[in-house]
Amino acid sequence: MAMETLAAARAQMEVSLAFHMVFAALGIGMPALMAASEALWLRTGRAEYRDLARKWAKATALTFAIGAVSGTALSFELGLLWPRFMAMAGGIVGPAFALEGYAFFLEAIFLGLYLYGWDRLSPRAHLWTGVGVGVSGMISGILVVAANAWMQEPAGARFVAGQAVDVHALAPFLSPAWPQMALHSTLSCYIATGFAAAGVYALGMLRGRRDAYHRAGLTLALALGTAAALLQPLSGDISAKHIARSQPAKLAAAEAHFETQRGAPIIVGGVPDAEARTVRGAIRIPRLLSFLATERFDGEVKGLNDFPREQWPNVLVTHTAFDVMVGSAFAMIGLGIWFWFVRWRKCEPGRWLLRALVAGSPLGIVALEAGWIVTEVGRQPWIVRGVMLTRDGVTPVGGVAATFFGFSLLYLVLGTALALLLRRLATGAPLAFATKPAADAEVAHAR
Repeated sequence: MAMETLAAARAQMEVSLAFHMVFAALGIGMPALMAASEALWLRTGRAEYRDLARKWAKATALTFAIGAVSGTALSFELGLLWPRFMAMAGGIVGPAFALEGYAFFLEAIFLGLYLYGWDRLSPRAHLWTGVGVGVSGMISGILVVAANAWMQEPAGARFVAGQAVDVHALAPFLSPAWPQMALHSTLSCYIATGFAAAGVYALGMLRGRRDAYHRAGLTLALALGTAAALLQPLSGDISAKHIARSQPAKLAAAEAHFETQRGAPIIVGGVPDAEARTVRGAIRIPRLLSFLATERFDGEVKGLNDFPREQWPNVLVTHTAFDVMVGSAFAMIGLGIWFWFVRWRKCEPGRWLLRALVAGSPLGIVALEAGWIVTEVGRQPWIVRGVMLTRDGVTPVGGVAATFFGFSLLYLVLGTALALLLRRLATGAPLAFATKPAADAEVAHAR
């Protein structure tokens, strides 16, 4: 197996997943906004919520369709690029993909009923079909994460001479990594969708569209995004403690932590030098890493020096991605608190807040991508940790570079199409709101 085949196969998966994760995140987050908006319409009778539900339903349909194409191509790539991995683990991770497929079919059925059920179903029945879209989409994401969790922490099987034996029928769901990974990734999807949608309505308000429609869209999007962002540090803490026990090399790489020590500091920023085994230009917060990993300020945290050099993840990439993920998360928490503080004072968002929300709208997607880089690069050099090396799972067949360009072009086209369609969909408000003043114009205007 030539090294260029391995590099091309990894690059192809990285490009594919980078696009697919965004499609999947929007596919999970948009139905939640859609159903919440319709519920508010039924409760209040305010037309802006009905119109938001209709528009977000169109966005949900778009992300569902493109996510389906993207996910199908990704499943082909698994067999094409990693046949040795699939030969060993395909029967184990298969149930996760199969059950994810059932959830996907349910989502398709509910989405069809929702889109064609306007004015045909009773209002409550129609709302429940929207709830069904959101719940089945969320379950679909949770189920497929089980396959990746099993690769991080295999369970439910024994391995003899590289072969899996005594395989449990539900092995991927027995991985101890699954619950915390499912929680963290699901919250990430809601955060990414909430802040991305908030940026759309903040931009509209900056352009003078301070109508009830834009204000409702901004408020609902930030309700979803802020709530999920406030829960994410708790989820991150659970994940960090689990990784400290089960994947200490990944935690050490994420923290650029080379020496095993008690009272280990958190290392923020800086440039890790794996050869010199040091970090330049970092900020160190004493004892905090020990506390976060062990709940004791003098707890011991393993450093990379305790692991064979050939089993280190890429420290520079893992540490940088971890800092980007955490930094983006706290920036979004700050933005959310700023917005709700303004709302609490019964003021309308001023221009600086709206500009900050527009600038911060990609942060959820940035954090999502950075988090998956930490997860996947931090697992290297294993494709199934402790069982199979990544280089042993790749195809022995050449020509991967050609498929890399083909699949990359496909995902680029899908991504561009989705961005253009969502931009067209997001532009402006329904005609009824074009000249209509805000319903609650008593709200003061904060400068």
